[in-house]
Amino acid sequence: MRGRLIFPFLAELCRLDTAAMAAVDPDGPGPLEGGYDPDFKEPVLVDQDDDGIGERVRQEHPPVRVPCQVDTKAFEELRMLASGNAPRSRIDLVFHFKDLERLGLVDAASGDALIRPGDRLAAIRDLCGDLVQEVRTPPGLFVTESRPIGFGLNMARPRRNLLLVTFEDRRQGARRHS
Repeated sequence: MRGRLIFPFLAELCRLDTAAMAAVDPDGPGPLEGGYDPDFKEPVLVDQDDDGIGERVRQEHPPVRVPCQVDTKAFEELRMLASGNAPRSRIDLVFHFKDLERLGLVDAASGDALIRPGDRLAAIRDLCGDLVQEVRTPPGLFVTESRPIGFGLNMARPRRNLLLVTFEDRRQGARRHS
């Protein structure tokens, strides 16, 4: 017995494809050699339209729908800055490892869940696939934490069963023109 989700929905996830991004040269003859920064472990920002705001060079795996429980902490909460409103959002989703295993979202060698920081939440849908809440991008909601929280209910054969994933907005930045 591994338990089950309560009041499940479907999370539509867009997982970051770091291998494809590393192979892309986002600035042509410029200094960048790939679209993924191995030091910061995130997509690089390149100002492609000369507006002072770096656009993410981002490539994703095809979207996948994963059953989950939803716990909304904050959604587009007003946060005023000198430059205007920068709404804050945070959503926690709880996934069951049996669903992740069935969908191929667990690394067989390490046992790690393949939902990782940098992955994006595109939408929440009901179990029929109908849209409940779309997530506007930008700013988007991205994984900031992914951790196992439940290690089974069966004492005879204990197994982990739940993964808590936190999605938060990412601040948009601008560079100064000299």
